[in-house]
Amino acid sequence: MSTPGMLYLIGLGPGEKTQRTFQAEEALARSEIIIGYHRYLALLSPRPAEQQLLPSDLTQEVPRAEQAINLAAARKVVALVSSGDVGVYGMAGVVFEVLARRGWQPGEHLNIEVIPGVSAAHAAAALLGAPLMHDFACISLSDLLTSWEQIATRLDKAAQADFVICLYNPASQRRTWQIQEAHRILLRHKGPQTPVGIVTNAYREEQRISPTNLGQMLKHAIDMLTVVVIGNAETFLLGDRMVTPRGYPKD
Repeated sequence: MSTPGMLYLIGLGPGEKTQRTFQAEEALARSEIIIGYHRYLALLSPRPAEQQLLPSDLTQEVPRAEQAINLAAARKVVALVSSGDVGVYGMAGVVFEVLARRGWQPGEHLNIEVIPGVSAAHAAAALLGAPLMHDFACISLSDLLTSWEQIATRLDKAAQADFVICLYNPASQRRTWQIQEAHRILLRHKGPQTPVGIVTNAYREEQRISPTNLGQMLKHAIDMLTVVVIGNAETFLLGDRMVTPRGYPKD
């Protein structure tokens, strides 16, 4: 009986090799083919000459997933990579959705292993201090796949519930009004002095960290490579560090 192919779904973390797990490194080393958005594959160079790299552009997530599945079904050892955690706004969900449409069942034709990575929210939190010590919500402001009405409702409810909120995909060159509208929604329930941390290009050469507050948030540069962390009612700044108390006894 022939050996089935293998598909590794790998989270690369923020970018630097030091932020990748041993499990991710071992799976990458075992892979014959590595597939991903071309900027993520650039984070992996240089690679051994015998490994084949198959880059693609943004918005090609479904074709990328189909390509990885087809190659693994042909008994190849394939790595499909995402930055951060592959299961947080990454390629893992796309792959399983494609497999579900094909009627795939675990154990058929190929094996799949999901390998987690350091998410953008966790990378930003580490650079900021300890802002995620209590309940938090991650919300993407990209309305390409989710309606703005649904995003706005989630923002409103999360702010009303006083979650610490991590904003993914807050702005791009063409998508600028969403962060302004999000700011307006957040101010309904959080005061202007609420601490905010803005982290761009976490753990990369262009890294930028800006501690600020909700009232001043929009005065800082925010783009697609930025994560914005908005504190809860208890969050405070300790110098340039952002801290959300867990609620341990003070005596």
